[in-house]
Amino acid sequence: MKRITKGLAAAGIMTALFLTGCSSGGDDGQVTIELFSNKSENFDTYNGLIEEFERQHPDINVELEAPPEAETVLKTRLVKEDVPDVMSIGGNATYGELARAGIFHDFSESDVLDKVQPSYLEMLGLLVGSEDDGIYGVPYATNANTVIYNKQKVEELDIEIPQTWDEFIAALETAEEAGELPINFTLQEAWTAMPIWNGIAGNDVSEEFPELKNQGQATFVEAYDRVADKMLQLLDYGRDDNFGIGYNDGNNSFANGEGVFYIQGNWAIPDVLSANPDVELGTFALPSSNQAEENDLVSGVDVALTVSEDTDHKEEALTFINFMAEQEIAQRYIDEQSAFSAFQGVLQEDPIFDGIRRNFEEDRLTGFPDHFYPAGLSAENLIQGFLIDKDKQTALQTLDNEWDKVINR
Repeated sequence: MKRITKGLAAAGIMTALFLTGCSSGGDDGQVTIELFSNKSENFDTYNGLIEEFERQHPDINVELEAPPEAETVLKTRLVKEDVPDVMSIGGNATYGELARAGIFHDFSESDVLDKVQPSYLEMLGLLVGSEDDGIYGVPYATNANTVIYNKQKVEELDIEIPQTWDEFIAALETAEEAGELPINFTLQEAWTAMPIWNGIAGNDVSEEFPELKNQGQATFVEAYDRVADKMLQLLDYGRDDNFGIGYNDGNNSFANGEGVFYIQGNWAIPDVLSANPDVELGTFALPSSNQAEENDLVSGVDVALTVSEDTDHKEEALTFINFMAEQEIAQRYIDEQSAFSAFQGVLQEDPIFDGIRRNFEEDRLTGFPDHFYPAGLSAENLIQGFLIDKDKQTALQTLDNEWDKVINR
């Protein structure tokens, strides 16, 4: 297996390649393995699934950890030679970084991969790089970058679901003229700008941008010029202070009728419904292009399941992976999480997602652009700053400069 140490050696992560694992065997013959999750949102779902797994496998005990700032915690643990047995992590640059370092088990020969939609395997492969043909994680749950809308308000305003950018702007104008808040922004928290950024860039910027950028053949200044313009255009349809409300408060206000549209991921929907179970919601892909047929749904690997290469209990860890891949279990996960499955035949049937179901059925999907940005770029903070200052040229040049700094460390 190739091990690429650039960018990892300085952090000491490569020392984790020689560890013996953090799991243990009890005196009663029961083996304990750890499941590390980067999402606090799925904590209750995992607890329920672990109970089921332990009933089926009484000789294996699973301990769940889902700390805040999970990626930072995981990297710190790697430095301390403390790698979890099983990891449930996002399909982003950190996954690619750790996979290249040899931290993860290679699933290339696993039958589990036969169940996975090819597009999601390709996304994980791109994160690792074309020079390595290993498959170091099982795409499990996927997400969607959507426009969530209040069905009642859309019907009252006689708005047809927009298929193009101009139609979307016209819908926002209609909402504004009726005295409604067109878009519910929650930009007090920097990360909430990213669903908007990704929703536009996913169809507007070439998927080859990260590779070309690393080769010095592309820049944010050129490739993201229209993306920046469109983001600024959308700001005009928010609150007087788009940065005065955060994610949780924004979910609550949208649930209770403030806003016609909300550009967020499917992950926000359970929180919105928790605040108001009676609100009627729909979703559609952000139509960032004026060519309707080019407006694919931005989707990515929200949860990849993987196993430590050097765990002392690989058989038990892989048994847990196989359990998670069972159709009934995979269906239970996406139903509880309002998510989508990377597995063929495991379908999200909630009518809220009727407007994007066709994208999954026809594989009209494109990846999250920021999943391919280098770890450490802190794009969300730079983009939030851009939206506050509205200085497009400076912001895009800063993104270029910071990207170059990160990859040249």
